[in-house]
Amino acid sequence: MKRRDVLKSFGSGMVAATSLAVGGKALAAKPEFKWKMVTTWPKNFPVLGTNANYLAKTIEEMTGGRIRIKVYGANELVPAFEAFDAVSRGTVEMGHGAPYYWKGKSETAQFFSAIPFGMTAQEVNGWLYYGGGLALWEELYDRFNLVPMATGNTGVQMAGWFRKDINSVDDLQGLKMRIPGLGGEVLSRAGGTPVSMPGGEIFTSLQSGAIDATEWIGPYNDLAFGLYKAAKNYYYPGWHEPGSTLETFVNKQTFESLPKDLQAIVKHACKDASMDMISEFSAKNNAALDTLVNKHQVSVKALPDDVLKKLHLLSNEVVQDIVDRDAFSQKVYASYSSFQQQAIKWSDVSEYAYMRARGLGA
Repeated sequence: MKRRDVLKSFGSGMVAATSLAVGGKALAAKPEFKWKMVTTWPKNFPVLGTNANYLAKTIEEMTGGRIRIKVYGANELVPAFEAFDAVSRGTVEMGHGAPYYWKGKSETAQFFSAIPFGMTAQEVNGWLYYGGGLALWEELYDRFNLVPMATGNTGVQMAGWFRKDINSVDDLQGLKMRIPGLGGEVLSRAGGTPVSMPGGEIFTSLQSGAIDATEWIGPYNDLAFGLYKAAKNYYYPGWHEPGSTLETFVNKQTFESLPKDLQAIVKHACKDASMDMISEFSAKNNAALDTLVNKHQVSVKALPDDVLKKLHLLSNEVVQDIVDRDAFSQKVYASYSSFQQQAIKWSDVSEYAYMRARGLGA
């Protein structure tokens, strides 16, 4: 019996394939791939960081170990906001983050994460998978040598934590707030100062007074960060992020080096991780909000209607300005807004009508 190892390179992150001669017949072992995943989240951060871990584990299990992924939290291998470039260059194979973090690369990227007063998680998933949204996202990221995949959604977020009351539009003047993406531009036009920073820096900045307010996600994550220790005013609704899509992005050459079956598994694993994230948020935000209110005496408040109306007006202006100066943004937003108009009609007679009816019996 003869035995020999045949080493082949199929692209970044691939491990040697082995061919064994058994009983006179050559049996080629299937190639294995070892990847690195960099994230924009603190290591093992609840839901967001752990979703990256869940995705890596799911891919390894579904591929029978043919793809093994080591997950790195923000700043472990690269800084949080350098994940996009690291994967684009092929320094690492995969990243996990949120599209609105890359507005410096392309303002259009923000449309795939969250548009203020835009679609909910359920509606945006309909657009991505059945309304042409994902194809447009892939077209955009192809410019950066990346393959994007939706990997989770936060659902409707909270408006954020504020060190002072927000009673009118005037209270937004001079407000220094951690808020990313399109929401940050809207705040700027309302007279505030948006600040972009990774999650790991939020608590100390709010506690020290370096910022006056911050949005993060919702009760479960905000409780984990201890934001209630730095501010007691907790406002809703999350007008800026009504259904924020999270993402996985893979280096294009790395992804195309995979056999077709493994490509399909990676895509389906991302869908599975998406369902896991929104389900976990739905399950855990309830109890966390109760803890914030009843144990930590947090004041949960609604933003005044006049503030929401002003923010909505400014949001339309911000989006329209982007659309007017970029042809691809115009193409994406035309698709998004057309789908949203139809989704609203259905939501009005389904989800919204049902929620109202349920409330009548409370």
